[in-house]
Amino acid sequence: MAYYVYMMTNKYRNVLYTGVTNDLVRRVYEHRNHLLKDSFTAKYHVDRLVYFESTSDVRSAIEREKQIKSWNRAKKDALVESQNPTWADQYPMILG
Repeated sequence: MAYYVYMMTNKYRNVLYTGVTNDLVRRVYEHRNHLLKDSFTAKYHVDRLVYFESTSDVRSAIEREKQIKSWNRAKKDALVESQNPTWADQYPMILG
C-alpha cells in the first residue's frame, strides 16, 4: 500500500496545509469540495494540490509529515518549488 505526504494551498498561496493519507485522490477531493465544513482547509479555501510524495511505510509517511510541518514557510516553499516551480494544481495529474 502507498502512503502520501502532500501539501495544498489556496489561490493566493498564503496558506499551506500538510497532510498524510493512503488515498491521495479521495483526500484531495475531500479538501477541494470542503466536505468537512469546519476544517482548516474549508475555512481557508485550501483547494490546490501543489506537492506530494509517496512511500510504502506508514511510519515514514507520518514522520515526514511531522518533519515538514515543523519547517518554516521558506523551507516549505522551497520543497514545493523543487517539484512544482509554478505551483500548478497537481490534482488533474493524479486523476490519470
